[in-house]
Amino acid sequence: MDLGFRQAGYQVVWANDFEPAACATYSRNFGDHIVQGSIADVDFSTLPEADIIVGGFPCQDFSMIWKRGGIETERGNLYRYFVRAVRTVQPKVFVAENVKGLLTANGGAAIDQIKRDFEGLGYRVSVDLYNFADYGTPQLRERVLIVGVRNDLSYLFAKPKATHSPDEYVSAGEALKGVESAHFNNEHQNIKPRTRQIIAAIPEGKNFSAIDPSSPLYVKGMISHVYRRLDRSKPSTTIIAGGGGGTWGYHFEEPRPLTNRERARLFGYPDDFIFEGSISEVRKQIGNSVPPVAAEAIAKHLLDAFDSKADSSALAEEEVA
Repeated sequence: MDLGFRQAGYQVVWANDFEPAACATYSRNFGDHIVQGSIADVDFSTLPEADIIVGGFPCQDFSMIWKRGGIETERGNLYRYFVRAVRTVQPKVFVAENVKGLLTANGGAAIDQIKRDFEGLGYRVSVDLYNFADYGTPQLRERVLIVGVRNDLSYLFAKPKATHSPDEYVSAGEALKGVESAHFNNEHQNIKPRTRQIIAAIPEGKNFSAIDPSSPLYVKGMISHVYRRLDRSKPSTTIIAGGGGGTWGYHFEEPRPLTNRERARLFGYPDDFIFEGSISEVRKQIGNSVPPVAAEAIAKHLLDAFDSKADSSALAEEEVA
């Protein structure tokens, strides 16, 4: 998300992440202002002044894929540190990203509580479901954005209109043009011969279920991600951060998993954005991230909030992530 905001003209002044490899990636691409470690250990009194806070709290407990405990779990309650950051810094705007499952976690009680907590700090809060393909991402990726605008600002937030209709979506084939010439994070994985045979037996755009159950290559799968091959004429389906058993995402033409650079292309990352870490660590970073092309569209949409009649200060260019 920081990349998209930076591309829209914002300046990032502070960041936090728990994963060492993610912090190494951040430092390489943004600078050394990231604090590595648990958000629970951060001294909030040291946070710099900022006009906007953006980020995401852990989403796995709200995911549609895995069994979830939602807001009742320790990780689910980590959103309270985001609330604390907003209370401490009092930015004009904040943007929090999470998975679609947040809307139904705990029977809807989780999102209601989260919204009340932010509203209690003096913010008008909007909760909307986005398909990032609507904003130019070559991937069908549905995520929730919680946007808060401080009550003393006259700016009224409304979800930005889509820049791409379904017949204008950026396809996986278009996104991957020329990717073989990319120099960074483009390593191919070694896979077993049988795995290669399985992938070769699956048509473009299909998954494990396309193999006849009587075939020796048939594998049982629980989710649609298993041995899912791209369709070059359509956006990718959702790229996930982890999992084995055929969940890596597979090329539409060659019988192999996607490289991390190909995954990054399907999020809209430029080839000069370099990820640090092992193949699995980089896959996790990409899969957990917000497509920068969509983040940039949202960041540009928010610029008017910093030129509001309720606040005559110069255009804000500071961001906490």
